Amino acid sequence: MAETDPDLSRTGATADPATAPAIPPSRMALLFMVMLVTAAGNTAMQSVMPSIGTALKVADVWISLAYSWSALLWVVFAPFWARRSDQRGRKAMMALGLAGFIASFVLCGAALWAGLSGWLTAVWTLVLFAAARSLYGFFGSAAPPAVQAYVASRTPRAQRTQALSLIASSFGLGTVIGPALAPLMVVPFLGLGLTGPFLAFAAIGAVALVLLRLRLPDDEPQYAARGQAAPYASATGAPADPREAEDAEPVPSPAPAAEPPRLTWRDPRLRPWVFAGLVGGHAQAMVQGIAGFLVLDRLALRDTPDAGAGPIGLVLMSGAIATLLAQWGLIPRFDLGPRAATLWGIAAAAIGTAILGIAGDLHLIALGYAIASLGFGLFRPGTTAGTSLAVTRAEQGQASGIVASLAGASYIYAPALGVWLYGTSDWLGFGLIVALCAVVLVHGWVSLQADGDLTKDRT
Repeated sequence: MAETDPDLSRTGATADPATAPAIPPSRMALLFMVMLVTAAGNTAMQSVMPSIGTALKVADVWISLAYSWSALLWVVFAPFWARRSDQRGRKAMMALGLAGFIASFVLCGAALWAGLSGWLTAVWTLVLFAAARSLYGFFGSAAPPAVQAYVASRTPRAQRTQALSLIASSFGLGTVIGPALAPLMVVPFLGLGLTGPFLAFAAIGAVALVLLRLRLPDDEPQYAARGQAAPYASATGAPADPREAEDAEPVPSPAPAAEPPRLTWRDPRLRPWVFAGLVGGHAQAMVQGIAGFLVLDRLALRDTPDAGAGPIGLVLMSGAIATLLAQWGLIPRFDLGPRAATLWGIAAAAIGTAILGIAGDLHLIALGYAIASLGFGLFRPGTTAGTSLAVTRAEQGQASGIVASLAGASYIYAPALGVWLYGTSDWLGFGLIVALCAVVLVHGWVSLQADGDLTKDRT
């Protein structure tokens, strides 16, 4: 049974933010683990699903559509769980999210195993897979905003950005580990084959859940902070901008503050950033949807789908490493502001996509995907930070909810559309992605605020 957090007072008194201790390393490790496991599991799944679809002899577009319902549920319920974590506690929502992840992976693996073993038809296999996957969109979306809020509510402002950046980086690291481990989990034991990664990561998630329950103290926030909706999990590992959570509640206050006016994407301050994020997000989702099937086609692995997990994993891993390079290296090294990161990022993404369109071997495919991922790794934090900086401190929570919903909306139908266009014509699929990047580049050059204006102090 978890102990009660000794650092937090039951009386409701708050400690001095300037002198309060940071979260102990052991607890940060638990929070890091929650994000790492879910990110690694999801990218491992993405690396084997194209091969599973080929083995089931179903059209590629149906594999992509199987994710759509989960993405839609994430868009709807991530803000709900974010608010719920304020009422029920962060630890409870983390546990709920991990439980949803575990249940989803077990049932997804079981449905796919039954289909690959001939117990179910391909249609019923995909129907049951989509239903099981929806558990992740519904319940799994509870964990990321709870983790962010837990850190924000227990970390002084002077240490908060560093702490939140560490947690955000766990998601990016998971996107590297998942594709690297997935081929090792494709084992003949008990006939698991391509479904091995599902059950393996479900078991890892169960261990993480037990450790979370036993080792993380019951929580009462020391600093006022609201749970934030998190982006739908993707292969990029792009974290939310840490400043969103840092600015959500600038000082501890026992008295409730007046609610700011309702913020919508039509607000003139947000509209340019929302447009860029939505259009560029669709381009990113299409690239991710096509990547696995491109590897199978260009390397002639359609007749041996079991051999596709390794090359697909290498390509996804190269993209994840490039994303981390952008977010851990380029952005801080060159001090890129939101506008600069958005424009440079979307230009690099277009170049990488063009290389993917002509790539004929594994090296060139990995190079093109890495360049595209590096570009989107600059673009996504750029639009997120731009949206955050365009509004006041009191509106940060609403702005982060808009960003999260837009990020999830990109994955409802864009991956399936990209795969369908790619199946019709390589040039049609990649041409549309490059065109979307070009639209964002022109729009951003004309409409996005200059970085100097965005970084001025606001109330």
